[in-house]
Amino acid sequence: MATGRNHRPANRSRGIPEATVARLPLYLRALTALSERSVPTVSSEELAGAAGVNSAKLRKDFSYLGSYGTRGVGYDVEYLVYQISRELGLTQDWPVVIVGIGNLGAALANYGGFASRGFRVAALIDADSSMTGKQVAGMAVQHVDELEAIIDTNGVSIGVITTPGGAAQQVCDRLVAAGVTSILNFAPTVLTVPDGVDVRKVDLSIELQILAFHEQRKAAEELAAEPAAGLAAPGLPAPEPGAARRGQDPDGDLPVVMPA
Repeated sequence: MATGRNHRPANRSRGIPEATVARLPLYLRALTALSERSVPTVSSEELAGAAGVNSAKLRKDFSYLGSYGTRGVGYDVEYLVYQISRELGLTQDWPVVIVGIGNLGAALANYGGFASRGFRVAALIDADSSMTGKQVAGMAVQHVDELEAIIDTNGVSIGVITTPGGAAQQVCDRLVAAGVTSILNFAPTVLTVPDGVDVRKVDLSIELQILAFHEQRKAAEELAAEPAAGLAAPGLPAPEPGAARRGQDPDGDLPVVMPA
């Protein structure tokens, strides 16, 4: 099986838009679930619903792959799984190194979904000498001093950074200098890389903050939807004028929606 260093995905040369590329894994996840249930075909509407997009966008995305389905039948599930997997480069073997084997790095190392999706964890690397040789997910942790040799020996082109923020840029620089051209960054910092190197950032705190924003907005909308005429239930005092507008509980001064 081909390894990652000498084989790049075809989507750039085929001119597939980045927005479409970002949706292909969503389609693949939905199609894999259908395949596991032995569903032979799927309509664009059904697949779009499972992937969380609209059917017109799905058909447009698939047109870049040269797949148009069959009227009245839909798309062949197994063929689409193969077609998208090939386009994403998942029919190849992509060796990956994880640098920073703390709680998050260890959790990623133990994730069982890599192998079935075309990725092989080639090495676990950490700067802490006390970690060297420890077994994590059935692999011995190696010291960061061996980083360059590990990348060269395994033909690694994808690196995962799970270090503290202060160490991430230095690790990134070493990965790039050793030949890594794609980086998945979990560290709480923005990495600077040269042209030709792709970085995908995963920031759990940012995602949680976005969810908190939506929760706050929903709470505010629910509050605004309550009767605003100042009518109190029998036997209860009317709410203080302006309490709902200020986000106060009618029975006290505690904010219903905490400030950001």
